[in-house]
Amino acid sequence: MFENLTDKLERSLKLLKGEGKITEINVAETLKDIRKSLLDADVNYKIAKSFTNTVKEKALGQNVLGSIKPGELMVKIVHDELSNLMGSNASELNLSNKLSIILISGLQGSGKTTFCSKLAKMLKDKKNKNPLLVADDIYRPAAIDQLKILGKQIDVTVYSELNNKSSIQIAQSAIKQAKQDKNDVVIIDTAGRLAVDQRMMEEIASIKKAINPDEILFVVDSMTGQDAVNTAKEFNNRLDFSGIVLTKLDGDTRGGAALSIRAVVNKPIKFVSRGEKMESIDIFHPKRMADRILGMGDIVSLVEKAQEQYNEGLARRLKKRIAKNQFDFDDFLIQIQQIKKMGNLRDLISMLPGMGKMVKEIDVDDNAFKKIEEIIYSMTPTERANPSILNSSRKSRIAKGSGKKISEVNQLLKQFEQIRKMMKTMTIQKSLNKTFRRK
Repeated sequence: MFENLTDKLERSLKLLKGEGKITEINVAETLKDIRKSLLDADVNYKIAKSFTNTVKEKALGQNVLGSIKPGELMVKIVHDELSNLMGSNASELNLSNKLSIILISGLQGSGKTTFCSKLAKMLKDKKNKNPLLVADDIYRPAAIDQLKILGKQIDVTVYSELNNKSSIQIAQSAIKQAKQDKNDVVIIDTAGRLAVDQRMMEEIASIKKAINPDEILFVVDSMTGQDAVNTAKEFNNRLDFSGIVLTKLDGDTRGGAALSIRAVVNKPIKFVSRGEKMESIDIFHPKRMADRILGMGDIVSLVEKAQEQYNEGLARRLKKRIAKNQFDFDDFLIQIQQIKKMGNLRDLISMLPGMGKMVKEIDVDDNAFKKIEEIIYSMTPTERANPSILNSSRKSRIAKGSGKKISEVNQLLKQFEQIRKMMKTMTIQKSLNKTFRRK
């Protein structure tokens, strides 16, 4: 995400590397390039200018310590200001009421319906909520069908009506139903509308007035240009929305317009969404995003994703099996499934410091584990439990069954042995460390 901005800022900040001290001349040259980088990334001109003026003010007012190079100091200042531009701190949803109502608004094609389902899944899985999805797009029957299909995938009830009721009536009826069914969150998917369509804008304003939602989220496609900023202003004038959702962050997007929206309407970015997978939604953390934009990775988010999939029982079982040298292909499959649940592989790798640019330059297939799984599933249960019995004839059968070459099967076996040895060594090392700490 924001790959172009990352590349351009990296180049801009290189201008100060090697300089002995910060001066008005070398800062001016760097900031001119940073401003151009922001404009190229579609950041609003006034915001880009204000941003660089603030950075200049802070840079020239700093005393550079002997141990800190000017380039490093400038990176820190730019990082802090990027974080401020995006809102400084994460902003949580208001779910304090017995029944919390969330109204979703935005343009046509911005990804509202998919986001509604992702949000419902997140609240259900991570907050132990019992959400109700409401199909309130009365102008596009396909949107109702789409929400029903997605609702079924995530096992969340979808409320819909096809009896010529208005969108206001549907929303009101859905809330009444939610109270009867003991739901604690209602997520209302509304029709996409253009800011210039007065009738449609009046309609969503009327829905807001009728149901008094706890949250109104404005969904915006991150690949949209500067028009998105003007649209956000119009929606905010009408709805006074409480937060922004950035969708389609998995594309080759400049992203600057999306960042400009936050500064222009002074409302927090609450969520980011990537791809079609129901798990690909994250709470927006400005400081972490600033890290990623400046190529520093996002270890905290990576650890959080790992912890979400952490299963204490499985971990204990795995530890015992590794200690006894019993780690087999069934255990390996379990680990692969855990990693896949964490999300898009390219995005996970880009969270490692310094890997964002590298991932951009190589092809990271999200089905990278598919070949491994096909080979393992072509083994018999006995072979998966006892990798040592895999002789030439067995390998040949496995290769034929999985549609792979013998060399690919041998490569997997070699990698598996390396992983097994590494895990065994790590387990022994941890046990030794614990023993020495006790002494």
